[in-house]
Amino acid sequence: MNLKKIILMMLSVGILALGGAYFWAVNIPALEPISKVDSTTLDSESVENGRQLAAVGDCAVCHTKAGGESYAGGLSLPTPFGVLYSTNITPDLNTGIGNWSEQAFQRAMQEGLDREGNHLYPAFPYDHFTKVSEEDIRDIYNYIMSLEPVEQVNQPNELNFPFSFRPLLAGWKLLFLNKKPFQPNPELNDEQNRGAYLVKGLAHCSACHSPRNVFGAISEKTFFQGGQPEGWYAPALGVHSTSAAPWSIDNYLDYLFDGWSEAHGIAAGPMTPVIEHLSDADEDDIYAIAEYLGTLTPEVKQEEIDRVVEKVSAYDWVKTETIGSSTLTLDDGLLNGEQTFVQNCVKCHKERISKKQPVSLGLSSVISAPTPENFFHIVINGIKPPYNSGRQAMESMGIAVPKDKLVDLARYVRKRFSSQSEWTDLEAYLEKSTLSNH
Repeated sequence: MNLKKIILMMLSVGILALGGAYFWAVNIPALEPISKVDSTTLDSESVENGRQLAAVGDCAVCHTKAGGESYAGGLSLPTPFGVLYSTNITPDLNTGIGNWSEQAFQRAMQEGLDREGNHLYPAFPYDHFTKVSEEDIRDIYNYIMSLEPVEQVNQPNELNFPFSFRPLLAGWKLLFLNKKPFQPNPELNDEQNRGAYLVKGLAHCSACHSPRNVFGAISEKTFFQGGQPEGWYAPALGVHSTSAAPWSIDNYLDYLFDGWSEAHGIAAGPMTPVIEHLSDADEDDIYAIAEYLGTLTPEVKQEEIDRVVEKVSAYDWVKTETIGSSTLTLDDGLLNGEQTFVQNCVKCHKERISKKQPVSLGLSSVISAPTPENFFHIVINGIKPPYNSGRQAMESMGIAVPKDKLVDLARYVRKRFSSQSEWTDLEAYLEKSTLSNH
């Protein structure tokens, strides 16, 4: 057989395969609608378990826009492919999912298909929910159906072509959707395996804390190596952490329960509502998540954490210090940054003599992060902390510190309070952070 015939045959096979894939992508059957679920018939124990599981899964975080009704959708989700808007998942028959059967809900959670058979975008993390048991999905369904229906029409997505063409998602699923259910690790105990089940499945932690490839998919090879959700940097976790101080299980517990750890600082950005909703979760599940995260983190004694905290605290600004008196080598830009720091930041971020003060800046994951977007977000907007740790708020510096001084301030803070290499592309990160805040 000559080369021309081989090429023609391969093209024919390819066309047939693409045609078959397209047929499959657009010919998924709709599931029959149901009438309104009578919430009084739902098992109360199932509904309560579903409520707690929905808190772990952050369902209300994504399906509630600012100032909107809970679970009624409308939250904008910026992606590299355009803007997605979360949908109304209240049991409203017309605009929500009140006419969805449990089978339809299960299919959406684990196959990424709505009741009508349309492919769902993986901003809805069904690539994680494949790990969730049918029993837990049933309980979440019962909880959702017990809510008050809210009539709110879904906002159309604003995606660039060809990403607005939903059948393409069939190919994405073929490449990246792993439907293998969660398998307990025999080397872990029951509590640690429970934590792994939640972290890898319903809590979908790696959706933020892992990098995505050019197709928006997450690779197991880069699990927990840091991600960039909503224009923020979600720190790497476990063995990949760049935090100045090691993480202990107690640190994880403090952070998950209160959004605050003495050795690491406070939750901010997209993590803030996550922490707030975890306060509605089963406490045993929070402990299990911390125990699992502990298995990914090199074991460390409290004495080692205390030693690092003491070492980092030695770089705090002290009362006797003056601009330019530091042992650091400061160029004009760094001196400008130091002056801005003294004028605006020292009133809080100085030598710690009281627990009412913020922890040393050098302990913050914002300062040790590989990129500066979180720093710019926080300086511009301040920190509105989870309500569990309201006393840890930080005021906005967006007006007090002019934009042209923020780059020098970032350079100075990184050099003064971190042993990490200098941040690069500061102007570009500042511009991106400024745009995402408007």
